[in-house]
Amino acid sequence: MKKQFGILLFSLILIVCMTTAISAASMPRLVDGADLLTDSEEITLLSMLDEISERQMLDVVIVTTNTLEGKSPMAYADDFYDYNGYGFGASYDGVLLLVSMEDRDWWISTCGYGITAFTDYGIDCLADRFLSDLGSGYHADAFEIFAEGCDEYITMARNGKPFDIGAEPFDASGAMMIAVVIGLIAAFIVTASMKGQLKSVRQQSAGSYLKQDSMRITDSRDLYLYRNVSRVRRQTESSGGGSSTHTSSSGRSHGGGGGKF
Repeated sequence: MKKQFGILLFSLILIVCMTTAISAASMPRLVDGADLLTDSEEITLLSMLDEISERQMLDVVIVTTNTLEGKSPMAYADDFYDYNGYGFGASYDGVLLLVSMEDRDWWISTCGYGITAFTDYGIDCLADRFLSDLGSGYHADAFEIFAEGCDEYITMARNGKPFDIGAEPFDASGAMMIAVVIGLIAAFIVTASMKGQLKSVRQQSAGSYLKQDSMRITDSRDLYLYRNVSRVRRQTESSGGGSSTHTSSSGRSHGGGGGKF
């Protein structure tokens, strides 16, 4: 009898522990209220969000809406997260991306361990990855980039190095650019050396090769061929790193950041 009671007690404790660890969300991790995705895109993205959330033990949520119902993007995102049961464990660990089509707002709300994993600087960098696609109407691509970035950020945080100023992952494109520059410098040195060996070549002006009065310019125009645009990452107020927090209407602490797209 005592043995059966012990087994029953152990089972109850195990169930309580599992319930505490599992997200108790009453809504799916993808809520496409603005109908930005096709049915197949919704299925693929929801599966992706569920897999990342359950593996990382941190809810990764995407919500779209046509109206903020008079709230600020921050308040709407925080309330949607809090009042729909998202979050793993006692600290409600998770991150939510809100996209509102009303005034083209986006907001990332973090809670619990999500505040640690998604620093202010990290949120700014993550937004740089998906905002171009979001603004161009490639919503499914933008949301997948967001989800993949979340997976990367959470992994970095679990390994003791949250994505923050001075702790960014290795950038292969940057290394490639350095290699290209080094190659160009080497090519310039070789070319200059070969040019110096051409003793028989004498520098002359273009006029030496023209026949007198053989060419007359009757019209001239300036043609606009291309433009070069340079982008500089905007600096956030939290330039010292880490996450700034605020208290939502439910009384929970949230981090986050957002803007327009």
